[in-house]
Amino acid sequence: MSRQKLVSIDSMSLQEIDTDADLIPLLSAEDEEEMNQEEVPAELPILPLRNMVLFPGVVIPITAGRDKSIKLLNDANLTDKVIGVVAQLDEEVENPGLNDIYHTGTVARILRVLRLPDGNITVILQGKKRFEIEELTSEEPYLKAKVKDVVEERPDASDEEFLTIIESVKDLAVQYINENGNIPSETSFAIKNIESNPFLINFVSSNMGINVKDKQRLLEINNLTEKALEVLRFMNIELQKVQLKNDIQTKVRVDLDQQQKEYFLYQQMKTIQEELGGVSHDQEIEDMRKKSKGKKWIPKVAKHFDKELNKLQRMNPQSPDFGIQRNYLELYLDLPWKKFSKDKFDLKNAQAILDKDHFGLEDVKKRIIEHLAVLKLRNDMKSPILCLYGPPGVGKTSIGKSVAEALGREYVRISLGGLRDESEIRGHRKTYIGAMPGRIIQSIKKAGTSNPVFVLDEIDKLSSSHSGDPSSALLEVLDPEQNSDFYDNFLEMGYDLSKIMFIATSNDMGSIQPALRDRMEIINMTGYTIEEKVEIARRHLLPKQLKEHGLTEKHLVVEQEQLEKIITGYTRESGVRGLDKKMAAVVRNVAKCIAMEETYNVVLTNEDIVTILGAATMERDKYENNDVAGVVTGLAWTSVGGDILYIESIISKGKGALTITGNLGTVMKESATIAMEYIKSNAAKLNIDEEILSKHNIHIHVPEGATPKDGPSAGITMLTSLVSTLTQKKVKKNLAMTGEITLRGKVLPVGGIKEKILAAKRAGIQEIILCKENKRDIDEIKAAYLEGLTFHYVDKMSEVLAIAITDESVSEPKKFD
Repeated sequence: MSRQKLVSIDSMSLQEIDTDADLIPLLSAEDEEEMNQEEVPAELPILPLRNMVLFPGVVIPITAGRDKSIKLLNDANLTDKVIGVVAQLDEEVENPGLNDIYHTGTVARILRVLRLPDGNITVILQGKKRFEIEELTSEEPYLKAKVKDVVEERPDASDEEFLTIIESVKDLAVQYINENGNIPSETSFAIKNIESNPFLINFVSSNMGINVKDKQRLLEINNLTEKALEVLRFMNIELQKVQLKNDIQTKVRVDLDQQQKEYFLYQQMKTIQEELGGVSHDQEIEDMRKKSKGKKWIPKVAKHFDKELNKLQRMNPQSPDFGIQRNYLELYLDLPWKKFSKDKFDLKNAQAILDKDHFGLEDVKKRIIEHLAVLKLRNDMKSPILCLYGPPGVGKTSIGKSVAEALGREYVRISLGGLRDESEIRGHRKTYIGAMPGRIIQSIKKAGTSNPVFVLDEIDKLSSSHSGDPSSALLEVLDPEQNSDFYDNFLEMGYDLSKIMFIATSNDMGSIQPALRDRMEIINMTGYTIEEKVEIARRHLLPKQLKEHGLTEKHLVVEQEQLEKIITGYTRESGVRGLDKKMAAVVRNVAKCIAMEETYNVVLTNEDIVTILGAATMERDKYENNDVAGVVTGLAWTSVGGDILYIESIISKGKGALTITGNLGTVMKESATIAMEYIKSNAAKLNIDEEILSKHNIHIHVPEGATPKDGPSAGITMLTSLVSTLTQKKVKKNLAMTGEITLRGKVLPVGGIKEKILAAKRAGIQEIILCKENKRDIDEIKAAYLEGLTFHYVDKMSEVLAIAITDESVSEPKKFD
């Protein structure tokens, strides 16, 4: 039962109200009979209470502070003084509705109202009868609801079982009051003199120290015998709690003075720990000291640990700083100081592991094998700090696990996406409550060694805020000259990160600050070609999906032609995530057919693909023809690989205006302007009448206007398109081109050559014009990908036109007036 003051309602005046008191009238049998005869109104104003349940017959004081509650009480006090009282499901809800309150409550009568100086009011309520809400009729200015009476099932007056339960409740309540020194002894007298058994149950239920949920459950029990048994059960639990508390206090009871008070509290806590089977703080400290003897610490760290351990020993265990200091020392013991996993120097096995898990990615694999080779010759070499840069889905993150397996090291990964607090990297100073080390130190603790393969995922998506710039904090982590003594604010001691192999991943190098980018070795991971995707699907994706769906290779065979159809017709990406989903859809269909005992083709056909995945939605562009003047095929790089791009131009009567459409960026529009000005400047050399330029408008358009396009690489394509339109000459058949142009007539190199070349080959292009300086990019591409292609390397724009523009006119040339 809760701590309370007991005041008789009959002898109390408004001046004598104590807001801490519970008001307990002792109902006679006549009073109870009269209360039971009262009818429950059909509609009641509903008053939600926080942390309180009102029982029939019980009198309680409440303080109302919410505007709706004050309005309700004032209105009711001016009328019949009858309201409905219910408990809130969540005390934090400020404006509760029907779904925020219990639907069973108690009809209450307002006995007293006392207005406080702060605007709140204190009201003394007496519970009458239980009710149940049928429906809410109003929410403003306060809750009103239609209610119905809840009838209580009572046993016969001579029911021996019920009377025995009542006597047990009385005995336990009196015993509890005697054991608990915080409850006045008058309460025992009050309980013994309660004549009404239902009121006794309600009174005890109201004053027990149980939560609102349990009290509400007692209120909702309709059978009085069941309610009495439930109250008896709760009373037993409450009595056991207070007896256990008294036993603990008895064990440590001594004559105390002010100097002994803290010692007493410590002893009490120690006894509780022993009762729970735990160990004392002294034993914890001694265990830490023994564990520290086996650590491979340098003298500086060992000295610092001993100093901090002695500080912990002097602290009061009840102090908040004690827990922080203990966590601090446990971190020192858990970190793998000078503990390194042994690297595997079998280079051929390492190469086989890398090849097994990932197809392609030759630059990354080459760099890892080189590092292993040097490490085999010189064992103390610092680990490289690599940054894998490329589009999503090409295996940047997953290759970290393969590298760890190839090296025989532990693997840890942290995602830096959205990180904007420097403390996430460096940790918090341990003076703060809830302080913890940074994620670098936490991950090393998790790895258990000081030389794991550490993947810093999405390093380009770091952000900054008022809490600091985490990318600046990474400067020390990723600097080989500094990270041998990395300082974490929580650790307060340098930690050696130089043996860790850091592998960062990024989609956009432009968003990484230059100082951080300079510390990493950038490895560009371009998108996979169709040929590579076919191999990845055959070697990795299909076997993985078969295994995940409980199938084997005998259940499904996918030939190369069908793999290419899925790749080109249903995916457009640099990586293979979308392809993996499509393969999963195919395998799921097979699993369904097997489970439902339906027939299906074990060898997948093109018709099966259309049935399962629907019609192809992403067929690649194909080269069309050269029958129309001004239509030239360009090559473009996108985030999901290369593609061909058509540049169109037409001429119409006007005043020499140039119009550019197709959702083009600033750089691409400038390329069109440069091409036009070059033509005007060299009109005589190109056999173009200058009057045509001054008396006609020219319109350049790049199809697929919904797709944004930008970059300088379409310069020579736009130039060729304009010359073809102005001369009405055909462009060479099966020809594509890419290159930047200048006003001087130079052709400059561009990027994304590998992706562009593969796109051209897929589109049926046979000849490609490139800048001479791009020949080095062609030399790096596998010869198999270049079969059937002829390259023209140029240095000047005039050379482009000599190759691209033929002497043959288009079929219906436009005549200029």
